[in-house]
Amino acid sequence: MLAAALVLLPVVTKHALCKLGIETWGVVREMEIPMQSDRQSNCVRRVSITLILGGLYLLIARPVLAQTQDAHPPDLPQMQKKIEQLEQELHDLKQQVAAAAPTTTSDSKSNGQAPAVTPAEKSKSDSTVDFYGYAMLDSGYQFNTNDPNWFDVVRPTKLPSFKGEFAPDGKVFYGVRQTRFGVKAFTPTALGDLKTLFEFELFGTGQEAGQTTFRLRHAYGELGHFGGGQTWSAFMDIDVFPNSLEYWGPNGMVFFRNVQVRWMPVQGESNVVIALERPGASADQGIYSNRIELQGIIPQFKWPDLTGHVRVARKWGYVQVGAIFRKIAWVDTNAAAFNLSGTAYGWGVNTSSNLNLSKNNVAKLQVVYGEGIENYMNDAPVDIGIKNNFSNPVQPIKGVSLPVLGVVAFLDHTWSEHFTTSAGYSLVNIANSNAQLPVAFHQGGYALGNLLYHPTKRVTMGGEFQFGRRLNFTDGFNTNDYRLQVSLKYDWSKGFEY
Repeated sequence: MLAAALVLLPVVTKHALCKLGIETWGVVREMEIPMQSDRQSNCVRRVSITLILGGLYLLIARPVLAQTQDAHPPDLPQMQKKIEQLEQELHDLKQQVAAAAPTTTSDSKSNGQAPAVTPAEKSKSDSTVDFYGYAMLDSGYQFNTNDPNWFDVVRPTKLPSFKGEFAPDGKVFYGVRQTRFGVKAFTPTALGDLKTLFEFELFGTGQEAGQTTFRLRHAYGELGHFGGGQTWSAFMDIDVFPNSLEYWGPNGMVFFRNVQVRWMPVQGESNVVIALERPGASADQGIYSNRIELQGIIPQFKWPDLTGHVRVARKWGYVQVGAIFRKIAWVDTNAAAFNLSGTAYGWGVNTSSNLNLSKNNVAKLQVVYGEGIENYMNDAPVDIGIKNNFSNPVQPIKGVSLPVLGVVAFLDHTWSEHFTTSAGYSLVNIANSNAQLPVAFHQGGYALGNLLYHPTKRVTMGGEFQFGRRLNFTDGFNTNDYRLQVSLKYDWSKGFEY
């Protein structure tokens, strides 16, 4: 009898509880402020009560049935069938509750209640910091020779100026000097975006030329439309640099990282930049370099260099026009009959472009011309040359700004997702002054072609053929340099929000 009663219990309980739930809910509903439709709330509460009592039934019924089985042989197939029916009812009720839950949430929003905020919906900080860099190995073979302090780059100004200067020809080279590390940060503020950049590499120059040592590339920050620090000159266009393995790059390109303050009235793909940059220049004393009268000549820079550019970007690419104006002065500190103090002015116009010739081809072009701007060129010798001025007995020689022409023409081609090629030519031509030495640098050529393989997005490997040429001023000497370079590059980056 007990077993039979237990079997009927869920059926009776279900109808009784449903009726009880309806009556009870009718009273409660009169006391509460309506938050959703009566039909949906009534269903959810009845389903919840039924789930609880149905679960209690399963917990009680199964032990009791087991005890009854010992006293009287039960109808096991019928009991098993009833249990399966109950489990199916529980499953159906759970599905009804799950289906009703989204409606309840939607109703709470429509009644003005704030919904629960999930972790994914929480607002994230807009401030970010990114660490990045790469490890890079350069190796290759040079068929001729150049200045050993520049063993792993192609610089026409560092090729021999006379036969046998850097003999012998032919050598293998290895280096990791292109390896780089950088940190950049971004924070939005009420005054505009705050951006900072710090970056260094291992390529020694100046007194550390030829060494693998830390070298600062960028130390720069900007807030809104104003910036300051060391970064790319406003006169140059870094986007002209080809996708090459060789480090130094096209010699006819304007390429200079300089200390500056800048104003950016127009920002974005099309932009306008005006900057005041740290001045500096170099001079060639030519055939008078050993004269004692020139030993007391001291450079003087009273004004910063004024630079800027305007870029107009479109779907087909962009065109950028840059300009520079600078004053270069020197003072004669010697107590002599001559007065060799002087002033020269430098100026230049730099026109550059990236043209999207097709989906897989980008032409990188630049033409620059000016006087006394060699300091801003990627590989040009001196800004000031010496010139005879015999008609003036007090100043028989004087310094003059040297005119310079630079040309860059490269094509970057994408073969597929994993293969790319870059090829092109660059030129620098100097209009020398009449008192420079016959071996003075006059013209340099630079060319390369490569095939690069990218097995993954952050790995580059490949081979490159490189060419360099130097032509002297008046002695007729010229020399060529040929190289094969193989490089491996492994990029990495990690960003954080704070």
